[in-house]
Amino acid sequence: MTTITSGPPNLNEKSIGCAACRHLRRKCTPECVFAPYFPSNELMKFFNVHACFGASNVSKLLQDLPEFCRADAVEALVFEAGERVINPVDGILGRIQDVLKHITEVREEIDDLQMKIDYFEEKLQLSGSTSPAQAE
Repeated sequence: MTTITSGPPNLNEKSIGCAACRHLRRKCTPECVFAPYFPSNELMKFFNVHACFGASNVSKLLQDLPEFCRADAVEALVFEAGERVINPVDGILGRIQDVLKHITEVREEIDDLQMKIDYFEEKLQLSGSTSPAQAE
């Protein structure tokens, strides 16, 4: 039987544990490698990383890294997993390709505008050198 309660649940970190332990349905211990990076209120963040890389692989990766590198590693994993959600085939590579395409388009636009500037400067110089107002 399901009990319906009013109001938000108690989000006490000690009783609920981190998002990883919540998702994996295990007790969160003080030694939990996931706890500093996946707080209990960010369940989807862990879910995406777990779906993309696997909790065991992420755990091994974090344990193998020095502690000062772990936050950056988690940030990279979360970003890549998020991109995999958006684009399951290409992931971050798809984002990079989109950005490179946009850079190419902007460079082409800059080149086109530079050609127009050069054209009008040349036209201005030609008309300016034969202008009677310049001769005075």
